[in-house]
Amino acid sequence: MKAALDVHYAKGKAYAACIVFNTWLDNEPTEIFEAVVPFSARYRSGRFYERELPCLLSVLNQTKHRYSTIVIDGFVHLKVSVGKGLGAHLYESLPYSSVVIGVAKSRSKAADCFIPIFRGRSKKPLYISSAGCDVEKAAKSILRMHGPNRIPTLLLLADQHARRIKRINCDDI
Repeated sequence: MKAALDVHYAKGKAYAACIVFNTWLDNEPTEIFEAVVPFSARYRSGRFYERELPCLLSVLNQTKHRYSTIVIDGFVHLKVSVGKGLGAHLYESLPYSSVVIGVAKSRSKAADCFIPIFRGRSKKPLYISSAGCDVEKAAKSILRMHGPNRIPTLLLLADQHARRIKRINCDDI
């Protein structure tokens, strides 16, 4: 079992989505989980994990599953001078063994140990990094994911679902 996670922020809260799937070729999730998490950590360059990690762990805890692979929006590794990336912090925080793959849409000067891949007809790469498996294997897995476009179908769904949770909750305020 695999999971794709994404988080969006508004009005002092984080909205996390977890898209559960079985194979890299799946075009629909087997389950969707969500979490709304109050947060106080502001974005700090190189310390994004302070803001995002609690959200990822919260939505993962709601699922009660153990995932062989977790895909996040972001980098796994940062340069040693900066510290660990979000994915490395997640990898170390899990109470079970899992591969963590980072899929970043933009290059970061602070990131390290990633490779660019091109999906579909896009001229813009995705930047792949990983913990628990070789980065080339991680990149091949993301290339295999369903969808003709740059962003794989289930990663796009995680993004859309987190945004939907945010819209619903912000409209209630």
